Amino acid sequence: MRALLVPVGADWYAVAMSSVREVLSRPRPTAVPTTPAAVLGLFNLRGEIVPLFDTAALLGLGSTPDGPYAAVVLTTLGPAGLVATGVPESVELGEPVSRPETSSGLGCYAVGSRLATLLDVDALLMPGHREVRSS
Repeated sequence: MRALLVPVGADWYAVAMSSVREVLSRPRPTAVPTTPAAVLGLFNLRGEIVPLFDTAALLGLGSTPDGPYAAVVLTTLGPAGLVATGVPESVELGEPVSRPETSSGLGCYAVGSRLATLLDVDALLMPGHREVRSS
């Protein structure tokens, strides 16, 4: 399966390419009062208003609001931007090597010397989603 590998801090996450619209450099969100901390704001993508999310916060990894890139993904609720802390890259995923440790993950995959969790973007962005990482 073709996927977009998205760095989030020291971790790697993958999104099925069928859910990826594009990758942006330095989106400029406008803050929206009273939104959850994981919502960094809204940005204009060629006339379409798209929410930008702190991917690390959604995954329970702290906060990385100043990521230099965003992957725009297509969800059942519409397009959404997920902040990446480095350059996302297109990769081919083979067979999963283990089960994910997150409820929004679909499997863990070896990508070279890296381990990436394939994300279910609809589950990740579900209203009321609260990721709990296992210790």
